Amino acid sequence: MILAVGTLLLGFALLLKGADWLVEGSCAIAERAGVSQLIIGLTFVSFGTSLPEFFVNIASRAGGDAGITVGNILGSNIANILLILGLSAVIQPLVIRKSTLVWEIPFALTAAVTLAVLAHHQGADIGSFHGLTRPDGLILLALFATFLFYIHRLRKSDAAHKIDLPCRPSQLKRSVLMVSAGIPALAIGSRWVVEEAAAIASALGVAEGVVGLTVVAVGTTLPELATSLTASLKKRPDIAVGNVIGSNIFNISWILGISALVSPLPIPRGFMFDIGVIIFVTAILFLSASFRGRGVIGRWTGVFFVLLYAAYVASSVFRSSGF
Repeated sequence: MILAVGTLLLGFALLLKGADWLVEGSCAIAERAGVSQLIIGLTFVSFGTSLPEFFVNIASRAGGDAGITVGNILGSNIANILLILGLSAVIQPLVIRKSTLVWEIPFALTAAVTLAVLAHHQGADIGSFHGLTRPDGLILLALFATFLFYIHRLRKSDAAHKIDLPCRPSQLKRSVLMVSAGIPALAIGSRWVVEEAAAIASALGVAEGVVGLTVVAVGTTLPELATSLTASLKKRPDIAVGNVIGSNIFNISWILGISALVSPLPIPRGFMFDIGVIIFVTAILFLSASFRGRGVIGRWTGVFFVLLYAAYVASSVFRSSGF
């Protein structure tokens, strides 16, 4: 137990340091490249923090476990918006750019709706499940290619969106090293936290189902959580928001697209509820940020998001228990 607690604390230390390196290194690279931190958040940061989901899904597809593949993505996307953006907004109200309101959040909503349609349509029915076929995987990958094209166009018009808060001065080589070290530190730290927290919970007699729906479900979102909270503390909302929105788009269009392309991906009918939750919370995010044209996710909205996430976790526990 003592070893498990020590490893857990070390994992948290790696998470915090990895997030700090990733945020500061990405910020400095963005400044040197003449692009906004939003671009970096939507691309490099979101890609880096989504790697745990990617590796978990590749491993679960190799083992034929579609439930882990799909549940991992759905749970991560819900936690990204409600838990991560919620806590980030509680720390520091998040200012949302106009381009994020007009394009990026609606794109994330489009990805979620597309997933719902593809997973539910008759042609994707696999046995007693709905699911994603290989053509569906190609559609999701085409959606991801469209997102990359949008990023390219945003990059061209990015001069008008330069970030106002300067980064800590850093040489380019040092910044690249910080990002290169930050991503694996996040991955290793999150793995240690999940494994040891699950072991400690089991040793304390916590039910395995509860551990899976809490510790493991949140586990793969720890890199996004640590990164967005660190960015919020450093008053860099573009990295905090871009990390979450980019990660949600990446998770659905790229990871599920690749997973379905490898082999048809069954989606248990119960997961259609969770897909609906993703659509709902993404729409709530858009409406909250658009309220009265303020473009801000305030502290009270953040509290509401966190409470909504707690309600979702509770409902998941009840559903898994057969209530």
